Amino acid sequence: MLHPTQIFMFNPSQQDVRRFFCETFRKYQAKELLTPLETIAADWISQHPEYAEDLSDVERALVADYRVDAGKTNPFLHLSMHLTIAEQITINQPIGVRVAYEALAHQKNSIHEAHHAMMECLGEMIWNSQRSNMPPDGQAYIEALNRRARK
Repeated sequence: MLHPTQIFMFNPSQQDVRRFFCETFRKYQAKELLTPLETIAADWISQHPEYAEDLSDVERALVADYRVDAGKTNPFLHLSMHLTIAEQITINQPIGVRVAYEALAHQKNSIHEAHHAMMECLGEMIWNSQRSNMPPDGQAYIEALNRRARK
C-alpha cells in the first residue's frame, strides 16, 4: 500500500482514498503525528463534522455506496476535491487558479465557500472530460472559475 503522503501522486484506488481519510481521521482524533498531507486533510475533515461517522469505521467505509440517487454526499469524494483544490492553489496549476481562488474567497468572505464554488467547476470539468473521453480542459476550468468570481 502507498504511504499516505504519496497516495494522491499516483492513481489511487477507491479503497486507498477511503483508507487514507479514515486513517487520517483516526490519527487526528488520537492527536498522533500527521504527515503534511494528512495535516491538510485533517483540517478539511475538521471542517466537515458531518462526515465523522463515515470516517470512523474503515471497514464500513470500504463498502459504502454513495450513489447520487441515494441523496447522500460522498465524503471521500468531497474531501478529495478539497485536497485537489488546495494543491492546485499551492502550485497555481492550472495557471490562474490561485487568482480565481483569491477572488472567490474575497467574494464569499470564506475560504471554505470558495472551495465549494470551485468544486462545482472542477466537477463540471471532470464530467466533461469523462463524457467526451478527452483530457481535462484546464483553460475551461479557469474560465468557469473566473465567471463564478465575477457573479
